[in-house]
Amino acid sequence: MITNKANTEFWVITDTHLIADSLHDDGKAFQLIQGTSQGKDLNYQETALRAFSDFANEKKPAAIIVTGDVTFNGELISAQKFAEIFDRLKETKLLVLPGNHDIYDGWARSFRGTNQLYAHQISPEDWRNIFKKSYDCALSKDANSLAYSVQLNSQYLLLLLDSNIYGTHEASGAPTTEGQLGEEQILWLQRQLEQAKKEGLRPLLFLHHNLYVHNPAVNRGFVLNNAQLLGRLCRDYDVKIVFSGHIHAQNIVGPKEKVPATEIVTSSFCSYDQAYGNVKVSPNCVSYERKTFDMTPYLTAEERQNKELTHFHSYLKEIQIRNLAGNTNKKDHLKTEESQLLQKVNHLFIEMNYQYFTGHNHIEKKQLKKLYNSPEFKLLVSQRPRFSKYMKTLFDITDHSNLKAKIKY
Repeated sequence: MITNKANTEFWVITDTHLIADSLHDDGKAFQLIQGTSQGKDLNYQETALRAFSDFANEKKPAAIIVTGDVTFNGELISAQKFAEIFDRLKETKLLVLPGNHDIYDGWARSFRGTNQLYAHQISPEDWRNIFKKSYDCALSKDANSLAYSVQLNSQYLLLLLDSNIYGTHEASGAPTTEGQLGEEQILWLQRQLEQAKKEGLRPLLFLHHNLYVHNPAVNRGFVLNNAQLLGRLCRDYDVKIVFSGHIHAQNIVGPKEKVPATEIVTSSFCSYDQAYGNVKVSPNCVSYERKTFDMTPYLTAEERQNKELTHFHSYLKEIQIRNLAGNTNKKDHLKTEESQLLQKVNHLFIEMNYQYFTGHNHIEKKQLKKLYNSPEFKLLVSQRPRFSKYMKTLFDITDHSNLKAKIKY
């Protein structure tokens, strides 16, 4: 049991995508990867995570739970560096589970000059050894995967699942995006849920892939292949909360139909504005709130000379904007006035994406109608019809919040 306190809190972060500084020389090959990393910061994550661990030592949550994609592309050295950074935690437990980029990822590379070089990949055994302190907290471990359970306090059981698909040896190609819980892991999970029911423990589930569809236009490879089976277990054992990652977007969905679970996805820690989920637990309630981390107070004097570090959220937004702009700024044979309008369309597309991924995507119904009738949106639909359906998923006109949730028992 992590704590004896009935009222406690833990933090959730996800998709940190750390590549250890020792794996690159900031040369041409690495800068090319940074420029095509879909808005992820690869330059400063050692600094950011070290600062976050110092922040945790100040605030003292019971645990920090990382829902996968700890590393950039499954480099053994990056996982070791991650564990080393969080070894500085004093009163907080680090609990990690792997993502689809962590185990036997054939994209694991180091970068020197203009060259990409082989980097050692992470085996399941490596993972257990590197994060031994996490597994030492386990109440039970699944022998057939990297899943384990941890008792938080006298009332809550944490179930950290391994939803990733990987082989039995090092890979040479891209990691598998989709996820699934294996049959043996499902049986292990069912036994854990049954035991929790007998002992009066309330289960909280954590995994990398998603239980629910969080975006109707883009969800292939994100939702578990056997999500219906997990949903039935949630229904049968009254699982009310699931935490996941993978999609890099802040989103809260559920309960759905007969499944009582609310699924909470926190946006990627290495993108946007350094979000983490603050989860407060009491005997009859679990509340979640998205927070953003300001690492400036935890920077060294030397680091404070770097404007990108002291204005880190602006830096993160800028690299995200460059990524989105790269997806939209394609040559169009349009008249000059249409080209100017297209620039406005691109700006709209970029800003709405940014608000969506940070969970700040609510809009009034009248505003939405006005937007759909605007020249910018109409041009977007006519010139890039494949974006139109996706664009319409970025807005939320309901009272539902993607930033906070309260689940009562």
